[in-house]
Amino acid sequence: MISRVDNLRKEMIKEDIGSFLITSSYNLRYLTGFTGTTGIALITLEEAFFITDFRYTEQATTQCKGYKVVQNFGPIFDVVADLVEEKKLETLAFEEALVSFKEYVQLEMIMEADLIPVSGMIEELREIKDESEVKIIEKACEIADKAFSHILTYIKPGMTEIQVANELDFYMRNLGASGVSFETIVASGLRSAMPHGVASEKVIEQGDFITIDFGCYYQGYVSDMTRTISLGEPNQKLKEIYQIVKEAQQKVLDVAKPGMTGAELDAVARDYIESKGYGEAFGHSTGHGIGLEIHEGPNVSKMAEKAFVSGNVITNEPGIYLPGIGGVRIEDDMLVTDNGIKRLTHSEKELIIL
Repeated sequence: MISRVDNLRKEMIKEDIGSFLITSSYNLRYLTGFTGTTGIALITLEEAFFITDFRYTEQATTQCKGYKVVQNFGPIFDVVADLVEEKKLETLAFEEALVSFKEYVQLEMIMEADLIPVSGMIEELREIKDESEVKIIEKACEIADKAFSHILTYIKPGMTEIQVANELDFYMRNLGASGVSFETIVASGLRSAMPHGVASEKVIEQGDFITIDFGCYYQGYVSDMTRTISLGEPNQKLKEIYQIVKEAQQKVLDVAKPGMTGAELDAVARDYIESKGYGEAFGHSTGHGIGLEIHEGPNVSKMAEKAFVSGNVITNEPGIYLPGIGGVRIEDDMLVTDNGIKRLTHSEKELIIL
């Protein structure tokens, strides 16, 4: 984790920041390795402190390599203030989007250093995954692939969407997942036209298209995969839009590479779907970054002007949604490499008819 702290210090020097207060659980895990629920970090240009209470001091001592673990007995920010004074720190950065107004007022009242709001500095470092992170994400994707293979043998007419979602969730846990990446989406029949149709009490019927969007947490990192299948022979319109989405998704896989912007890659899928007459039925972005969070940078959208670099892990998930008829989404996770991309999810994408 210390190499990640060194990378943060380089950014701090650029911005003339003497110390950084880290409160986000995701950023704490990234920079310290801490997996508990209570603690904050103070990183200076020379030292790194992890502050927590008696419940987590032993855990922090084991996990937070390179940090001096400090136990707080009273308000945790008082310890930060004492360290700032002791180290004669003149500036203290904080995560602008993650510190509440109440917390900011508390800091301002007790802190001698100038408070500097910072947005995205650590999150941008997180966008480039190192080898250890990629291996963990690959395992999370492997679990998702195995769970999809299992659910194909499980789904039957008469089951509810929630039954299918629960089976997926429990199966992934049995394979080593610590939890799900987000509330599992199982949207069948007309509900498949809902991009975020989380599992409901609807009974799955013969002839339904079923969109399943799911993933798991494994050692702190997520997977995110979507497949659309058919329970029995679908109508011709659904077959048509399935083929279009599959082709659009493949076109993204074929051309994605470092140096492309998120907007350029988004246009690959969007322009193809528009050329087939369904542009208005594809209302969301083509993808997003994943890692410690299910949605993080870099994005694959109309507005995303940042160029991809090796180490980015992004989703590729075009879709078409027709109210009153049904919808299709196909999603893979992929790693941007020096030579292009590497697919991390490998489940079948030809239309599966059960």
